Amino acid sequence: MKKVILMLAIVGLAFTSCKETEKKSEDKKVAAVATEVVAKAVDYKGDYVVDVITSNVTWKGFKPTGSHDGALKIKSGSFSFANGAVASGEFVLDMTSIVVLDIPADDKYNAKLVGHLKADDFFGVEQNPTATFTITKVDGDTVSGDLTIKGKTKNVSFTVNSVESEGVMSFKSEAFKIDRTDFDIKYKSKKFFENLKDKFINDEIEISIAVSSVK
Repeated sequence: MKKVILMLAIVGLAFTSCKETEKKSEDKKVAAVATEVVAKAVDYKGDYVVDVITSNVTWKGFKPTGSHDGALKIKSGSFSFANGAVASGEFVLDMTSIVVLDIPADDKYNAKLVGHLKADDFFGVEQNPTATFTITKVDGDTVSGDLTIKGKTKNVSFTVNSVESEGVMSFKSEAFKIDRTDFDIKYKSKKFFENLKDKFINDEIEISIAVSSVK
């Protein structure tokens, strides 16, 4: 009888010890997850996620007989703010969302121009559905960054006005110009085609960026 009681005591002790070991192991896992969550929260502090509903990029292209303007959406992005101004960040442009604004939406020429802008001899959105801009330097109110379109990257600079208020960061650029041929967009460019007369399209495209974000 004593042997049975002793055996039961040993089994009970082993079971209790096993449970305690499992509990300590589980506690360690919980602590590790909590630490990871806190670490991520600390890393995320100061970052603003782009509000893709209210943010956009507007563009304007020129030719001898006039101009066209439109917009495209920002697909995603985030920024950091320091001392009341944007300090770093990156956003992704949805090139498939490009629209023309100076021609009525129900006009057949609107669809024709949008189709051409999406075609391979312009932005080639089927193969290049997104473009990116990554801030590389901030000097006062001048922002410089790498703009990548159609797999080609060019560093561009522009002046910005930044506002931070109640958890919302707004970032708006003054209009600036990029050379489309830097991004392998050669359609009707005088750099690459002769005898265009007044049928050429200016190489420079005017761009404006308006970003609204939330913490």
